[in-house]
Amino acid sequence: MPIVACPHCSEQENLQGNNVDGTITVTCGECGLVWERDMTQRCPQCQTTDVRAAWQATLDKSRGTQLSIQSLNIVWLCADCDAEKLRRYLDSNVPLPPDALPVNPD
Repeated sequence: MPIVACPHCSEQENLQGNNVDGTITVTCGECGLVWERDMTQRCPQCQTTDVRAAWQATLDKSRGTQLSIQSLNIVWLCADCDAEKLRRYLDSNVPLPPDALPVNPD
C-alpha cells in the first residue's frame, strides 16, 4: 500500500509536498490536483480510524547472542484486526516484540 497517492489519477511518484504550519499540501505532477494530506492513522486492512498507538521494540545483538532493545517505534493497532495483539500490549504494559528477530549473516 503506498504511503500517499493522488486521489484523482492514483499517481504515487510524481508528487510534491509542502508543509506549512503542520498542514501538508500535496500537488500531483501528473494531473495537477492539489489537496491537503489527511494524517489520520488508519488500519491498513479495514481502513478504520479506530486504532491505538503502541510501542514496538527494535532488537539487535549486543554481545554474542544476547538481544537488547536498540530503539522503540510507534505502531498503530486496529481494535478489530489486531485485537489480540492490542489486548496483550495493554495487559502487559511493555513494548511489543519485533516482527522479526535479527539473524547472523552466513
